[in-house]
Amino acid sequence: VQLQASGGGLVRPGGSLRLSCALSGGTVGNYGIGWFRQAPGREREFVAAISGSGSTTHYADFVKGRFSIARDDAKNMVSLQMNDLNPEDTAVYFCAADVRRLGIRTAPSEYTYWGQGTLVTVSS
Repeated sequence: VQLQASGGGLVRPGGSLRLSCALSGGTVGNYGIGWFRQAPGREREFVAAISGSGSTTHYADFVKGRFSIARDDAKNMVSLQMNDLNPEDTAVYFCAADVRRLGIRTAPSEYTYWGQGTLVTVSS
């Protein structure tokens, strides 16, 4: 299983970006997919996740109401819509796959497969 994250870039405060995570070598509905981020000098932290069943989503408190995770089974991918971005959202964003289809995990150690990361920079 391979994941490829894309969609990062430079955006002004208050702006929006949509990240995509394309999965190959497997079917996205068979995995829980999570988004994590890591800023310089900081540990990798949970952002959002969607269960393999697609019935459950979960967000970190700091993104609730601003970010939205969704899955497109036809394209075998998961997206993260990020709105009202602020400089504190600057980080490398990673997507990851959890082999357990049900439930949501928030610890990076619970995820088996990782994409390469895409850089999001929020700056004026």
